[in-house]
Amino acid sequence: MRADQFIENVQIFNSYFKRFENGNAAVLDGKFIYIGKLGAESFEAAEIIDGQGRYMIPGLIDIHLHIESSMITPKAFSHAIIRNGVTTIVPEPHEMANVFGLDGVKEMIKASQDCAADMFYAIPSSVPATSMETTGGSIEIEDIDELLRTERIICLGEIMNYVDVITDPDCKTNQILKHITANYPHLIIEGHVPKLLDLDLHQMIVSGVDSDHTHQTIEGMEARISAGMFIELQEKSMTPEVINYLIQHDVSEHFCFVTDDVMPDSFQKRGHLNHIVRKAIKMGLEPEKAIYASTFTPAKRMRMHDRGVIAPGKIADFVLLADLNELTISQVFKSGRKVYDMNEAYEPSASERAFPQHFYESVKLDALTASDFRVSSAEADGKYIGRVMMVKDGSTFVEEHQAEVEVQGGQLLWQESGYGLIATFERYGKNGNRAYGLIGGDTIRRGAVATTYSHDNHNLLVVGHNPADMMLAANEVIANQGGFCAVEDGEILASLKLPIGGILTEEPLEQTAQEVERLLNAMKALGYRHYNPIMSISTHSLAVSPALKITDFGLIDVNKGKVIPLLIGQAPN
Repeated sequence: MRADQFIENVQIFNSYFKRFENGNAAVLDGKFIYIGKLGAESFEAAEIIDGQGRYMIPGLIDIHLHIESSMITPKAFSHAIIRNGVTTIVPEPHEMANVFGLDGVKEMIKASQDCAADMFYAIPSSVPATSMETTGGSIEIEDIDELLRTERIICLGEIMNYVDVITDPDCKTNQILKHITANYPHLIIEGHVPKLLDLDLHQMIVSGVDSDHTHQTIEGMEARISAGMFIELQEKSMTPEVINYLIQHDVSEHFCFVTDDVMPDSFQKRGHLNHIVRKAIKMGLEPEKAIYASTFTPAKRMRMHDRGVIAPGKIADFVLLADLNELTISQVFKSGRKVYDMNEAYEPSASERAFPQHFYESVKLDALTASDFRVSSAEADGKYIGRVMMVKDGSTFVEEHQAEVEVQGGQLLWQESGYGLIATFERYGKNGNRAYGLIGGDTIRRGAVATTYSHDNHNLLVVGHNPADMMLAANEVIANQGGFCAVEDGEILASLKLPIGGILTEEPLEQTAQEVERLLNAMKALGYRHYNPIMSISTHSLAVSPALKITDFGLIDVNKGKVIPLLIGQAPN
């Protein structure tokens, strides 16, 4: 029998039995044609690969992620994940969709076409994430129809606005869900349902949402699995309790591992989905179960029946491991073609403009002045109780705290309050909205940080302790057409340019990771005490993540789904 490749002397992972078996494999036209004990003499192979006893596993599959979280283009992202053994992904470009709408989704898909890794896209379902923010674009029902008709779409991306789904039958998200279930009944619908239990959880499932990738507890995970919901475990859910539960209970068919958001520095240092698999193994999960949860079950969830397993007729995406427990990757093959070898040079191609010109001109804000960081108040002079966004290390959730603040001469004396100022400015040239709040906790203690990398609306967000530094940081970001800037005492400590939509760079991962590390060091030098300062600050405007956030509409009570005032009332005497 003719074969393009014959891989001999390997420990092949059999997904159906969740075990490794010593054997050989033959590949023809990018697919496996034989797995078993027959030797090379039984095949007319163009290439014979000596596996040297290494472990052969399917290419890893990540079914929930956002390329934009790594701040690089699909081309650079593909180059980076391939060396980490990830051969298939399901990206949801809802960040680009919030900036450019349908155009953003289409251009991300276009930029993915010639990548080594397969990218099957999820349609962003919640753009904007809420009705309480201004974005550059939106995704409407007609846009969903257009994408399903013209693009390689595999699912409807995470339904984020769970509050409206439960409480408002006529909301936009429910209209989308009804349209999908009526017209595309077989389309997979992904979910985002943090902390929901009992009736609320079941209402989401009835609406068509049957997965969750948010932070899991044992109680929440059991409630979801028992109701038929599929669990997508990201790293923050990998607590000892959760991993022990996976070890002790037969739930292999009901979960997989995903990355969701991977920052460039972490990506460069630790890897991607392979890092999560390695971590699960180190936490006690059997390697076979960890590999199964990053290959077979994600493929099954997305009905990608042609991959995720080493078996006859399946796409020959596979990884050769030198060490199983450490998940040490020797070589990666995509459709039978070697795309990575640890002993060979693996350099990214030169950066180039992959997007239309207007994608590089999306920040439509004039330079700000110090007066833009004075907070006007219609209240009479006196002391008031104000709401404070309290940042807490260990979570991107932001709690509400109440503190005394003074109004004098029509101005909020925020600099005398003991807290910093958080301000957001609509940057698409639509309405000129702006909003202000107080911020404290594990955030910066001095200087300022500004960014357009602010989920999900990506308006200009500025946090600081004096107007001069805030102005300088904001104007650096505006001049760069997006990105980050950290400032102290009139000096720029770090500046990260993200000129594509204000959220991406064309630079390779290695360079982006270095710049991000400089930014992180600067933020920590300003007093940020968080395990992930960039993710923390960039989600201060994420109005679907508990509990008190800010958009250009104002402060948002996430649990109630409404805009609330900064000042509550007069302080008691």
